[in-house]
This record gives sequence, C-alpha cells and structure tokens, in this order.
Amino acid sequence: MAREQLGVLNALDAAKTQWYHFTAIVIAGMGFFTDAYDLFCISLVTKLLGRIYYHHDHAPKPGTLPPGVAAAVNGVAFVGTLSGQLFFGWLGDKLGRKKVYGITLLLMVVCSIASGLSFGSSPKGVMATLCFFRFWLGFGIGGDYPLSATIMSEYANKKTRGAFIAAVFAMQGFGILGGGIVALIVSSSFDHAFKAPAYSANAAASTVPQADYVWRIILMFGAFPAALTYYWRMKMPETARYTALIAKNAKQAAADMSKVLNVDLQAEEDKVIKLVVSQSNSFGLFSREFLKRHGLHLLGTTSTWFLLDIAFYSQNLFQKDIFSAIGWIPPAEKMNAMHEVYKIARAQTLIALCSTVPGYWFTVAFIDVIGRFAIQLMGFFFMTVFMFALAIPYHHWTLKPNRIGFVIMYSLTFFFANFGPNATTFVVPAEIFPARLRSTCHGISAAAGKAGAIVGAFGFLYAAQNRDPKKTDAGYPPGIGVRYSLIMLGVINFFGMLFTLLVPESKGKSLEELTGENEDEGGDTELQTGPARTVPV
Repeated sequence: MAREQLGVLNALDAAKTQWYHFTAIVIAGMGFFTDAYDLFCISLVTKLLGRIYYHHDHAPKPGTLPPGVAAAVNGVAFVGTLSGQLFFGWLGDKLGRKKVYGITLLLMVVCSIASGLSFGSSPKGVMATLCFFRFWLGFGIGGDYPLSATIMSEYANKKTRGAFIAAVFAMQGFGILGGGIVALIVSSSFDHAFKAPAYSANAAASTVPQADYVWRIILMFGAFPAALTYYWRMKMPETARYTALIAKNAKQAAADMSKVLNVDLQAEEDKVIKLVVSQSNSFGLFSREFLKRHGLHLLGTTSTWFLLDIAFYSQNLFQKDIFSAIGWIPPAEKMNAMHEVYKIARAQTLIALCSTVPGYWFTVAFIDVIGRFAIQLMGFFFMTVFMFALAIPYHHWTLKPNRIGFVIMYSLTFFFANFGPNATTFVVPAEIFPARLRSTCHGISAAAGKAGAIVGAFGFLYAAQNRDPKKTDAGYPPGIGVRYSLIMLGVINFFGMLFTLLVPESKGKSLEELTGENEDEGGDTELQTGPARTVPV
C-alpha cells in the first residue's frame, strides 16, 4: 500500500520546466564537458609525445610511445575514474550530493593544469609524472558521474527527467568536439609560427623544440570551463530528496525547494517521521532485500555499461589508426609533428561534429518520448550491424574510391552509440535505485563501464596492430588487425543488446514510484523491463 508522497517531492515531480532546470544542466554539464575533454584529448597527443620523448636518430619512422608507456598514458585516467566513481558514489550517499560535488570539480581543475606541467629529467620521468596527475584527474572525473546524474535526477520533474539527465551527459559530445578544436587551433598556430620539414626530409628538424608546449596547452585547457562553474556549484542547495529522505530534514528540504521553485512548501515533518519509523525501505546494498528488488537491475546497468564502454572507448582510442588505414591521415614519416596533431584532431573533430554530438542530442529529444529501453536496444542493435558491415568487407572499404563510405559507416556507429546506450546507461542508474543508495549504485554501474573502457583502451592498443610484423607500430607485437578488432566489437555490442533486457523502463514515473520508497511494509511497486513485461522490485 502506497503512502502519501511528500509535498516537496510532489512539487518537484510536477514542476514545469523552469530556469533552475537549465541552470542545473549547465552547472553539471560543464563538469562533463571537462570530463570528456580530459579523457579524450590524450588520444590527440600520444603520437606527439612519442615524437618528442622517444625519437631515435636514423629511424625510418618517427618515435612512438613504447607499448607499456602508451597503455599507461591512455589507461591510467580510466583507472582513476573507476576508483573515483566507487568512492565518490558512496560518499555522495553518506555526506550528501552537494558537499562532495565541489571537491570533484576542484580536483579536476587542479589536476588538468598539473598534467600540463608534468616535468622530469628523462622521458620516463615526464611520463610517470603525467600518469600520476592523470590518475588523480580521473579520480575527480569519476566522482562527477554519479553525483551529476543523481543531482539532475533528483532536481528534475518526472515528465522531462530523462531529457535533463541526458542533456548533462550530452555535454560530453561538446567536450570531445572542444578537444579537437583546441588541438586544431594550437597545432596550426605552432605550425605557422615554427616551420618544420616532414620527417622523411629531415627527421631531427621535423619536431621543433616548441612542440613540447603543444601537448601541455591542450591538456591544460580543459580546466578553464570547469573552473568557471565552481562558484555556481557551491551555491546549489542540497537536493530535496537527499535532505528529506536520507537526512530526514523536511523543514530544510521545503525551505530549499521553496527558493528554487518560487512557491511556498510545507515542511510535513509528520510524514518524514513515518518514513523513519517504517522499516520496509531500510535495506542495505548487500542485503537479500536489495538483491530481490534490485539485483537484476544492477546486473543490467553494470553489464550494459561495461560492454558499451569496451566498444566506445576502443573506437576512440584507435580511430587514428583507422583513419591512417583508409588514408585520411598520411603515413607519419610524410608529416612533421604539428601536421600529425592537426590531421588527427581534424579527423576526430569531423567525427564528433557529424555523428557524436548529434547522437547525444537525438537522445535528449526522444528519451522521454520512446523511452530508455527502446533507445538502448536500438543503439546496440545498429552498432552491431554497422560494426559487422565495416568488418566483413573490410578490404572493400580500404580501397580509395570507398573511403568516404567507410567514414560514413564508422560515423553511424558513433551516432547510434550516443543515440543509444552511451546516454541511456548514464541515465537509468540515476532513476531506478532508492535515494539512500542512488549515488552508490550509479557509481558501481559507471565503474563497471570504466572497467570496460580499460579493457578497450589497453586491449585494443595491441589488438588493432597489423598482422604483418613489418607494418606494426614500433615496439608492438603483431595484433589481429583492424578488421578482426571490429568483428570482436560487433560481438560485444550484440551481448550488450541481450543484457539490455534486464534494464527496466523508467519513463514518466516519479523516482519514489520507481524505487518503492512510498510503499508501506509489504507493499509492492513495479518496474517495467522492456515494453511487454513487468518485474517486481
């Protein structure tokens, strides 16, 4: 039997879209802009780091990062992110969303700047310092995932909640785009200021000494948008759901939301007392009751995010190799250092502009219309189809007349990743778990995703290498090649489609209706998984 909903929560659920909704999206979204910028801009500068710090005289090709160093530089931020998602997700449920929110942003700003100031007396020293700061950068980024999603879900009304959470996540697209644009501007500016020949013409002169500033500027720039929003994060009140349902302070919740919504709300302390007395919703994360109500849901959110991120992050990390294979990026020895950064950044920017950014905003537009389940299932399905369509006739796509077709197909996989599971795996865990475990469960789901990103980042650096030992990057053993890597990713996406069947639909329902927090002891609520069946929680 359902209890009467707290008035302050009813007011939030029924609120019309107002200025504070957009303010919350921008404040949380600028954190995500920084998250994406910092995580993806490293792939723009790894080739440059190899040229600067691992140059060998008389080598036929420019220097590249040794396999172990490349894996560490690309992957260490993901390890930090995974740790931060678990830690700050738990802390957000213990101390409150707002108290922890500022810490994560400050950590991101400081470590973004520190990453660009990585110094050492040897290449190993510089790389070690860079990895140290990128770990802590990732740790801060990790906290932003569960906190931003939880804050936005608890502020939003039930009619447009999915669009608001997805809009925060969609800022990731602008972060990826921003990284490419900054790299284009910086590399072209340095190329015009400091002329250099191609590597094949003069190996030593192809990388000018000033190139060392380029990667540092690109890494540091991500701190500025986040720093601008720090003051506004600190001004945000704690969410009413945390204050009322977890801190049990109905008076403070009503006062905070009265200011936000510009209406008078009653404290309703008697209802909060009933919430405290009732034991029906006091189960913990490791209890049988949680396993019974939400175990399959947590399996669904963790497994789909894990599988999605293997595919999503491996694509981003070896896309420069794909562009080289189809001729968008010339062989490294035919370019100087700045040209190479420019060409890689141009390719990433075009992909972001044509497919990544539009995909995110298609999700924002349709998530509250067709629902989370349908978008996620459709996204995984088309990612599977396009991966196999790229992989099976791979030789066909590498022929010069067909290269543009390859790029279009490759772009479509990104489009359906973002108009699909990349957005929905972020949205759903912020909606379907109880308030006192919401941030923790979102952190666990996101950490599973970053475990997948680590598999993609580390594994596909090796897997995507050419099968011919003479055509591999320096220091790498032969891999399975791009074609078989794409086939593997297609299989992974297919399994993502299967595990999506465990993920419940949350469109159009209040958070308390979804989680059963309004139920008296013994009461049931239902979550619909997919369009045709219900699962008791």
